[in-house]
Order: sequence, then C-alpha cells, then structure tokens
Amino acid sequence: MNHSQNLKNKVFTRDSLIKKVETWRKEKCKIVFTNGCFDLLHLGHVDYLAKAADLGDYLVIGVNTDASVSKLKGPSRPITDEISRMTVLAALESVSAVVLFDEETPYELINILQPDVLVKGADYQIDQIVGADIVLDRGGEIKTIAFVDGYSTSAIEKKIKEQ
Repeated sequence: MNHSQNLKNKVFTRDSLIKKVETWRKEKCKIVFTNGCFDLLHLGHVDYLAKAADLGDYLVIGVNTDASVSKLKGPSRPITDEISRMTVLAALESVSAVVLFDEETPYELINILQPDVLVKGADYQIDQIVGADIVLDRGGEIKTIAFVDGYSTSAIEKKIKEQ
C-alpha cells in the first residue's frame, strides 16, 4: 500500500469532495460529518473521531482555516497550520476525507454536502449545532459524543506555556 498517496487521497478541495460524496451516495453509503480546529491532535480528538466514524460508512471533517481558528480562539492560535492539521487528520484510519472551510461556521459546507449524520461534542445541545436544521430536514441524525476528560488543546497549550 502506498501510504503517502492514501494520505493525499483523503485531503480534498470543496469541489473534489462534492464529487466524492456523490460517488459515496450512489453506493448508498452513510456519510458522517463533523468539524473543528483540531489544533494539537490528542487522545480526546482521536477517541471522538473514531466514535464519529462508527456512526456511518465515511467520516468527513470540515477543518477551520488558520484565519478562522484565529478568529475563534484568539491570536495565539492555531498552533499548527491548516496543512499540518489536515494531513495529521487524514492519517487517521477513521477519517475518510478532510476539507478546509474559512467561514465563521460550517453551515455552507454542511448545506453543500448534505451529510446523513452530523456529529459534535456532548458540550453542545442539538439546537446549538450549526447545520442541524439541514440534516434533520433531509431525515438525517444529529449525534453528540462525550469528550475524554482531561484532554483539550487549550489545556495542552496552558501546560506548555507554564513550562
């Protein structure tokens, strides 16, 4: 198996992902979507993504661009750049596709992709989940997944700064 090629095959532009999702739909596959910054990949992320992947056939991740991470998290973030974050996520077996989005929320991306399952962390209520209306309107599901206690990028960043 050519691992570097497999990695490249999981990183998509918006247009190429739309075509890939159309192929998966023709195969009657269930598409799961989640999104986030995924700045310093840690156990909490890996656990969350594996559980999200278990909810369908293909897991698609919308990854915030560097500019949108800075707007959300402040000027010290992201710690790792968008290409690094996408590549590390693509290396995970549970991940089928990664794509950048620069908007404040992934609403437009969710509307384009029309996933069957939309996943967020259990710290969200369904009415707070961006794109839930789109997924529910087409008969899809909204799922929340509990985080692994003690693991967050903010906690890791704080620990590094204290060193």
